[in-house]
Amino acid sequence: MDPHRGRGAQENPANRFEALSFETDDDAWIDDDPRPLRTTFLRDDSQSILNRNTADDLSFDFSVNPYRGCEHGCSYCYARTYHEYLGFSAGLEFESKIVVKADAPALLERELARRKTSPGKIAMSGVTDCYQPVERKLQITRRCLEVLARFRQPVALITKNALVARDIDHLAELARHRAVCVYLSITTLDPALARILEPRASTPRARLAAMRALADAGIPVGPSAAPMIPGLNDHELPAILAAAKDAGATFAAYSMVRLPGAVAGIFESWLARHFPDRKEKILNRIRAAQGGGLNSTVPGTRMRGSGQAAGQLRALHHATCRRLGLATRPPDLSDQSFRKVLPGQGELF
Repeated sequence: MDPHRGRGAQENPANRFEALSFETDDDAWIDDDPRPLRTTFLRDDSQSILNRNTADDLSFDFSVNPYRGCEHGCSYCYARTYHEYLGFSAGLEFESKIVVKADAPALLERELARRKTSPGKIAMSGVTDCYQPVERKLQITRRCLEVLARFRQPVALITKNALVARDIDHLAELARHRAVCVYLSITTLDPALARILEPRASTPRARLAAMRALADAGIPVGPSAAPMIPGLNDHELPAILAAAKDAGATFAAYSMVRLPGAVAGIFESWLARHFPDRKEKILNRIRAAQGGGLNSTVPGTRMRGSGQAAGQLRALHHATCRRLGLATRPPDLSDQSFRKVLPGQGELF
């Protein structure tokens, strides 16, 4: 039985930025604690919310991240390493110590109100999912979307949480001005695999239902089959795209898994726990697709991989999209309807 059931990681690897780390002797007597690991929420008092994108291979200009850390618990998540900058571990602390930007809607309103024109395309979930489980209660992302809808500011969202369908009202308003698109991240259609791969995310069926609800409301939506993990879920890519098409998707994307820093060890432990017989095969296939290592930082190839297997996956994606009538790029978002609105005032002409 997993000591931390419902979590992606089972340990807290040492933080690479900390001079000291604490380890328990292998032969020490430790009483098993039957209590589940509780999630704690920490307030973030950041004074800005728009983060400029400097990566050439990403298609947005700024990102908005209402939360840091992610309770969904995906063991492969590249964003785990960012928790180390906060003094936390990329392991269990990444998914159990969630930093909350409670002032995000007000900060976003203030920063947009300072501008005469749109700052460009904004991405929500540029790092961690903007629809954390606690979002159902806190509604920080919803209030950010209300601000974006008033300003008619172009935004692209990506999430693993079917809760996104709750905010159809604001998303539909943005869609009226061609100012929004939504990606539902779907890595597998197998509920048993999803349960251990993404333990606290919505089920694949729920994500597809959310996709259908968004599509029916006129909101451009598509799947992000990300990440594809060679030897584990990459064979599902055509089925994922077909299911998304049936749910109303008009475009689709995918990416190859990459395992930076401490994420490599966390994912290796996850494989040893759930797929010990396939562990080395999967890791070797990742290495073959990432230039010999488990991670690549080369812009343009880090998301897609390189080598024969990566090329075959890319060709499969494009061929399947052509067959299904899915675009391989999201729709272009327009900032022509952007309007400057000051708090407590109407539209400024």
